[in-house]
Amino acid sequence: MTDSQVYKRLMRFVLPYWRMFVVSAIGFAIYAATEPAVVMVIQRIIDSFSGTDRTDIQYLPLLFIVLFLVRGIGAFLGNYYLARISGNVIHKLRCAIFDHYTRLSVQYFDSQNSGYMISRITHNIGEVTRATTDSVRSFVREGFTALGLLWYLGYTNWQLSLVFLAIAPIVVLMVKYVGGRLKRLSRHMQDTVGDLTHITSEMVSGNRIVKSFGGEDYERQRFRQTSLENRKQYRKLIMTVSLNNPLMQLLISFALAGMMYLALMIMQSSSPGEFVGFFTAAFLLPKPIRQLSDANAEILRGIAAAETLFEVLDEPTEVDQGEYEVERSRGRIEFKNLSFKYPDAETYALKSIDLTIEPGTTVALVGASGGGKSTMINLLPRFYDYSEGQILIDGIELKRYKLDCLRRQIALVTQHVTLFNTTVANNIAYGALQHAERDKIEQAASDAYALDFINKMSDDLDTEIGENGVKLSGGQRQRLALARALLKDAPILILDEATSALDTESERYIQSALARVMQGRTTLVVAHRLSTIENADVILVMDRGTIIERGSHQELLALNGAYAKLHKMQFQQEVVA
Repeated sequence: MTDSQVYKRLMRFVLPYWRMFVVSAIGFAIYAATEPAVVMVIQRIIDSFSGTDRTDIQYLPLLFIVLFLVRGIGAFLGNYYLARISGNVIHKLRCAIFDHYTRLSVQYFDSQNSGYMISRITHNIGEVTRATTDSVRSFVREGFTALGLLWYLGYTNWQLSLVFLAIAPIVVLMVKYVGGRLKRLSRHMQDTVGDLTHITSEMVSGNRIVKSFGGEDYERQRFRQTSLENRKQYRKLIMTVSLNNPLMQLLISFALAGMMYLALMIMQSSSPGEFVGFFTAAFLLPKPIRQLSDANAEILRGIAAAETLFEVLDEPTEVDQGEYEVERSRGRIEFKNLSFKYPDAETYALKSIDLTIEPGTTVALVGASGGGKSTMINLLPRFYDYSEGQILIDGIELKRYKLDCLRRQIALVTQHVTLFNTTVANNIAYGALQHAERDKIEQAASDAYALDFINKMSDDLDTEIGENGVKLSGGQRQRLALARALLKDAPILILDEATSALDTESERYIQSALARVMQGRTTLVVAHRLSTIENADVILVMDRGTIIERGSHQELLALNGAYAKLHKMQFQQEVVA
């Protein structure tokens, strides 16, 4: 989009508040009108000393007070209502970006830098609002002021006023060049702010790894280099702004000098008051012209930030064209000649998968890393969309399901647990489960063998657990994730290394709990520890995206193939341990 198209799109966020904008514009118009009015009062005072007209001069001091009172009222109306618009626009933009983030696909998050995503919703929105509100303030207020002063100059002597028209093309060219440079520099600055946010986020979330591996110096150096680059871009931006103002003033000084020279020749018959008033207005004019130039630069900086926001808002959301809905599925899963590769990948993550999982059965996926186990379970909730083959639940193709309906049928527990900075109860009853009854939350925690440590906390289920459960052990965090999945009570349960972070005692209890919970549910288990899946109905051994063996634990051992080798290897490692 062109700059004008971007700005028009930005102004759509302002349009709902047009009434406040009208009041603000009226306030700034009142403020601007006092500038030539003050000049006219000065002209009247000087003329009174020449004796040409001394009627009612005793009211002039009172008129000064009235003018500044009116000026203050105008400034208040303009600034207050424009500030309200600014607050509303910031809120609206932030919510629009955040809401869109929640609708984007997993693929988008995989390909994006988290620092840039955060800085867009913090730093970049601030830049944009200055373009839509603060700069508008300058345009309206200083624009009205400049027009008022030009009107007074034209009214006093229109021939001399034409001098300003002579420099107008040069001013326009200068403003255009400076604005373009500021836009480029602003975009570079926004990128460096994204880098700073990303580095800080990584250091905060990974502070234990940083400290344990002695990465403090590395992180400090990385942050310092990025901050220096940000400072470099900021210096360039400030240099451009700082040079722009003196050059603009110098250009206007030539116009004023020419006007003064001509005035000394042309205004010989004018009164002293007219002469002083004319040049007072002329010398007041550079300030609004300079601020109009600054406002234009701010708008272009805002446009640079707006482009990054609109890139997000124009990003296509998750494809959800399904129309099929069901309250609770039976849980029969079919993979038919399914092949899949990740975007920009050259090799297939899954190749020609054919598999039928009957309702209520437990299927375990084992094999070396990169075999395609996690890919299979990520395709079920449609975190990624496939284009070759089919996946069906109860005979209905996944793409026919509405996304929210499909995901209601699946409870997912992964190795990397995500918890939120809220209470234990809110973490178990998260999202669509937030209105769950208290006794059901307790039952889910009990089934996940979590009540023993929850009851030892200061406020039981109402205890705050810190960001991502920082106050909990790995096993405790894993058990809360299991409790969340159990509370969801979905017909399909996916466990991706769900017991990997548990100690032996906790794992034994949870295996017993899961044995009860799995009854009547279709369960897919991804496991590296083969001892945890010996009772699965079917075990699939995967390698390089294909199923190379399938059968029960005893059948695969008797086959003496890849599974038997994995089992023997782990058994020997356990004996050594």
